[in-house]
Amino acid sequence: MRIRVLGAAAGGGFPQWNCGCPNCEAVRRGDPAFRAATQDSLAVSADGDSWLLLNASPDIRAQIHAFPGLHPRAARHSPIAGIVLTNGDLDHILGLFSLRESTPLVLYATDAVRAGLGENVILRTLQRFPEQLTLRRLVLGRPVQANGLEIEAFAAPGKRPVHLERVSAPTPEDNIGLVIRDAAGGSMAYIPGVAAQGGDGHARLAGVDTIFFDGTFWASDELVRLGLSKARAEDMAHWPVGGAAGSLAVLAGLPGRKILTHVNNTNPILRADSPERRAVLAAGVEIAFDGMELKA
Repeated sequence: MRIRVLGAAAGGGFPQWNCGCPNCEAVRRGDPAFRAATQDSLAVSADGDSWLLLNASPDIRAQIHAFPGLHPRAARHSPIAGIVLTNGDLDHILGLFSLRESTPLVLYATDAVRAGLGENVILRTLQRFPEQLTLRRLVLGRPVQANGLEIEAFAAPGKRPVHLERVSAPTPEDNIGLVIRDAAGGSMAYIPGVAAQGGDGHARLAGVDTIFFDGTFWASDELVRLGLSKARAEDMAHWPVGGAAGSLAVLAGLPGRKILTHVNNTNPILRADSPERRAVLAAGVEIAFDGMELKA
């Protein structure tokens, strides 16, 4: 299975358009200790020819342009065989708007995420002719076959997207992780949003070759200390990486390759020479970057 990191940043990208934090200012002035990043998304393929996208970020056009594997090979063509959504957050669905130009698409989502899409114009935008959009249902714990890969969704602690919080009650399908396997026995997991330790995710990750995991914030009070927000990481449904109770301690104990993704622009691990980044690497965990490629 081939994996390409299309984008490694959290919502807003890096630098974030309205943020003057030290990290964003450093990347704007070209500090070599930092690397700019687009918003979180992966592409996976069983054969290197056709691809599934894991989430569709607002930066999808630039991400497709940056990766020749996703370029069209005819006057009207796309190697994108489908899009798999892990939740209905705007930084994971807005890219669907950019895929509206009359090429048939297959969308994999839980009932809860699909219902949320129905509350806005995205699905209508992708249904301008009968065959334009095919919807495939993801059911927790029930593997589905998709483009030569087996995809299994599982509930991950999280919350509903902000724009849906008052629309309906939360369900375990609102935020999911994915375990993906190929016919050769390769496996990967993708969990870009995790609010806390819990659920059955830990047991599922123990047997996976490669894990992409929520690396949004280093500390619970990261935004508070910078004067950027009153919200803590947990308030935004993200489990901090650092600290005695952080996700890094858990990831370090898991076998296989572990990679942090969906990294917020304020996170100190973005700085190449920071002590926080050194702690991550010393624990045997990597940090995703745009254009990173690997096999599982």
